[in-house]
This record gives sequence, structure tokens and C-alpha cells, in this order.
Amino acid sequence: MTEELLNLPVPHVPAGDHGVAWLRANVVRFSNGAEHARRRALTTKLIENVHATTLDEFATALDLPGSLGDIAEIAPSYQPHEPVTAAADAAVERLARSHDEETAARIGLLVQAWAATHALAEHLRTGDPTPPVPITRRAAEGGVIEVGLDAHPFGHGPHACPGRELATRIAKNMAFRAMHHQDEPLILPNAWDYASAAALHAAGFRAIGTTSLGVCAAHGIVDGSGLADREAVALARKLSDLPCPVTVDLESGFRTAPAEVAELVAGLGVAGINLEDGRPHGLVTPDEQANLISTVKERAPGVFLNARIDTHWRGLALAETVDRAKRYVDAGADGIFVPGVTEPRDIEALAGLAPLNLLAQHGTPSELAGLGVKRISTGSLLFRAALQHTVATAQAVRDGGTAAAFSYAEVQDLISRGTRSDAG
Repeated sequence: MTEELLNLPVPHVPAGDHGVAWLRANVVRFSNGAEHARRRALTTKLIENVHATTLDEFATALDLPGSLGDIAEIAPSYQPHEPVTAAADAAVERLARSHDEETAARIGLLVQAWAATHALAEHLRTGDPTPPVPITRRAAEGGVIEVGLDAHPFGHGPHACPGRELATRIAKNMAFRAMHHQDEPLILPNAWDYASAAALHAAGFRAIGTTSLGVCAAHGIVDGSGLADREAVALARKLSDLPCPVTVDLESGFRTAPAEVAELVAGLGVAGINLEDGRPHGLVTPDEQANLISTVKERAPGVFLNARIDTHWRGLALAETVDRAKRYVDAGADGIFVPGVTEPRDIEALAGLAPLNLLAQHGTPSELAGLGVKRISTGSLLFRAALQHTVATAQAVRDGGTAAAFSYAEVQDLISRGTRSDAG
């Protein structure tokens, strides 16, 4: 029944020659019939080659750079059932260099993207499973009706959102960044394949990482060798479909040229990455790593770049770690990850530089939160535990026993289309 209702026309909006009234009357969102078909084709063309990671990038792609302040003013007045403010009318006029359908399409796309991404990002951040826009309106024989969007969060039929993939990606980026600026640390479990990631999300974790050891070992590759690029990239692209932010361990980037790493990151569709300054031969210079970081951030500004600093694992002093952290943050890193650091004073010193990520090895989440830690990841722990449980289960079966496990149906359900962002 819901799908039938969503196929009904949208309510009529009156004509207008300026401000929000003009915008409403000329966008695909509030049109029907031939006008809708023409405007949808125009809207689809405007976004078909756009691969933005932030709303700012999207605004620039729509030839509306620096417009998000005006867009935020328009958004609360955009829907026909909402009152129009003078400030919203003025904002439309500032952006409308000409009053034609293409201009309206550009402004309308950005307004809808702004509203959708902010709502979805907040739901992702808090773990709210309900659709960010709970209802839409349709014109029925008896008048305007409200239709719930529980089963179709991005709509259905002629008025399904044409930019849902782009909006979802930007919202995941926004949510993941916000997760690093909360009072409580983000608990980030690290998966090694699609099933482990889907199971962790189903268990209530709001974001998922990957483990390079798990990915490498599962494919017979030594971790840290830089040889698992195909495997890591393939997994990242699969996990980008999950309905939660995903961050992937790219070791040192797998490629020697920073521009190639930047293009890879921009095209993965994930919300975050780890880039480490360790190499098979040792640490690279801070300048070299800073150049890699800045190149990636210039190309994919919305992707959260977690700069892993391998100094503690190599026995170097805190001063070297702090110096590298400052350089990487200055180059654009969004957070720092220092595996091996355990001294409370060292942790506090590093936490004051940028959102700090530590491994879940010493201290409870509340204790680490008190030291300023913003992210606690499991690293390879889950993969190693699963490997041990696998062997223990096989031994138990050999000896006449058994072990707890997911059922066949539960695993099948984890891999269903219902686990993916584009469900509905």
C-alpha cells in the first residue's frame, strides 16, 4: 500500500516569480507529469558525474560555491507546508542569477542535500534507525495525505530521491567526523570481511573499521608488506554499502605517488581511512608523510584521515611522536592514532593535539575518556579472537563437543540487501 501511495502525485504548489515561491514552482521535487519528467532529467544530469565528499564540494560542483549559509536559511522554508521567511526569500534571490529551471534545479538540489544530510548524519551519529525524514505528502482524491517512509527512507517511484547515494555518502562523512567530537569515545570494532562487518553493525556498533592484519592474513599476505592493495580496496568498496560509516586501514597507501593515493581515497566511498608513517623499511620522514596527508585531504576533504604514528612501536621518544603529530595535523589530518602508547601523561599530551585514537588494550573506555581519548579501536584483536575460536571449535567437535555460533539463517540475514545503505 505504501508503494502505491508514493506513486501518487505530489501536492500542487502555486506559481511564483521570486524567492521561495519561485523555487518551489520550478523544482522537480514539487512537480508532476511532463514538467516532472523534464526537471528530473535535468536534475539527474547535474549530479551524474559529481563525487563530492562534503556539502561544500557539492555546492562548488553545482556552481554555487560558498552558498551554504544561504542554503541553511532557505531549507526551513523549502517545503510547501512550511512558512516562508523574508530571510529565505532574500537568500533565494542572492543565489538565483537567473530565474530559469536549471538555476532552480541547482538551488533545489543543494537545499534538499543540506536538509537530508544533516538529518541523516544525526541519525547515524546517535544510532537512530528511523528514517531521517519520517513522512512525505501526496495528493489523493480526498486531499493531501501523509505517507510514512519507514520502508522507503529515500522515497519510491517517480519522486524517489535521485541523489540518495551522494547524500548518504556525505551524511556518513559528517556523522563519522562528529563521532570524534563527543564526550564518550567512539568504540570502533575492526572487521576483516563483509560478514564480520555486517555482524558488528547488527550488534549495534555505529561505525566499523577494518584491520590490515585480518585482511592480509585472510588472503595469505604478510601484514605491513604493502601487498594487500587489491584485497583492502575490494573490501572497502563492499563495506561502503553498509548503513553506517566505515573507515578502512590503507596501511601507507599502497602506492608511491601521493596523487594516486588521493584518487584512490576519493573513489572508495568510505567515511574514513588510516594512513601510517611506517613502511617495511622503517619510518618515512615527517615531511614525506605530511605531503601524503595534505594531498589526500585536498582531493577528499570529507574523508576522515586518521594519521597513524608508529614511533612508540619502534621505541622512539614522546617528543618525536608529538612533533610528527603536529606536522600531520597541520597538513590536514583529522585525528591521530598512536598504537603502543600507554602512559597517562603521554596520552593526555597527545589528546590535546587532535582527536586521539588508541587501541583497546589498557584502560576502560571511561578511564581513557578521562584522559581525552576520542576513539578506541580493537585493531586485529577481533580477527585473532575469531581465529582462536575457530580452532577451539574444531577441537571441541573432534573431542565430541560443540560451541556457540550464529545460525545459518542469522548469517544469511546479515548478508541480505536489508543490511545495505540503498535498501528501500
